[in-house]
Amino acid sequence: MRNGFGKIALRKFEQLELYCYRVASVVGLLSIEIFGYKNPACRDYAIHLGKALQLTNILRDVKNDAARGRIYLPQSELEKFRVGEAEILAGKYSDRYFTLATNAAWCAKHFYSLAQKTLPPEDRKSMVAAELMGSVYWQLLQKLERGRFDVFGPQPLKLSKSHKLALIFQSWLRMQRLDLAQLWPA
Repeated sequence: MRNGFGKIALRKFEQLELYCYRVASVVGLLSIEIFGYKNPACRDYAIHLGKALQLTNILRDVKNDAARGRIYLPQSELEKFRVGEAEILAGKYSDRYFTLATNAAWCAKHFYSLAQKTLPPEDRKSMVAAELMGSVYWQLLQKLERGRFDVFGPQPLKLSKSHKLALIFQSWLRMQRLDLAQLWPA
């Protein structure tokens, strides 16, 4: 496996999870040190949220990564869903790719859920920036799902700036009301 440059050869999902930890969860762990936290369980929150965000990024960026010769979806998953590397590199969408991406989205949702479950109530306020990011990325995952994960078209599937700002504002309002309800569904 080479990280970030050239072809990525992830054979198993466990390697993808480790990759997500290294590129996103570590950033989360550093961030919570800056934000400040009281409960050590907040570290688990940062790890799970980082993995969820990175998996969402991977699903969003399949086309752009393929244009650079990179595929972050593990070979075992490609084989399981009978999607060839050549199909992804050529930007060919299929029902098989949809099933593959749906499975990867399920994994991302699992990590979003774990993040919500492990965020200690006493640290919710200090993690507002992470929660806002989680809210935006959760909505991005939902949009990818509504678009059947067809990221190969001419227009990238993404949230508009106004949609992101509205989500951030809504989340901020919830935090100001001290509403401890989740900012994204588990």
